[in-house]
Amino acid sequence: MDVIGDYLTAIRNAVLTHKKEVAIPVSRLRQELSRILLEEGYISNFQVLEKDWPPKILIQLKYSAQGESVIRGLKRASKQSRRVYRKANELPWVRNGLGTALISTSQGMMSDRQARRLKVGGEVVCEVW
Repeated sequence: MDVIGDYLTAIRNAVLTHKKEVAIPVSRLRQELSRILLEEGYISNFQVLEKDWPPKILIQLKYSAQGESVIRGLKRASKQSRRVYRKANELPWVRNGLGTALISTSQGMMSDRQARRLKVGGEVVCEVW
């Protein structure tokens, strides 16, 4: 079971069907990914619904005034069958800096911009643009 792949697919499907929000089963990794997407401006908000069983993350997607999604694409970079690790100076520039790579480092999950600023490398989990 690919937790990150399922997370990205749920968001991708919700964006393609123009849904305002999507509910995904909760995990600590998914919460961290949602936090980074919120900080980078790809989603409006997210909250953990612990009263439901099983607990879920409710992600509110962000759309422009014209009704276009802020998220244009999501791509899983590192997979179970092929891990992708990069040093700080080798981190990818997603769409020439217009996108964001989510990096799993020894200091936790962070965006590629933050990883470059802290000069840490790690596993390139996914790319968002």
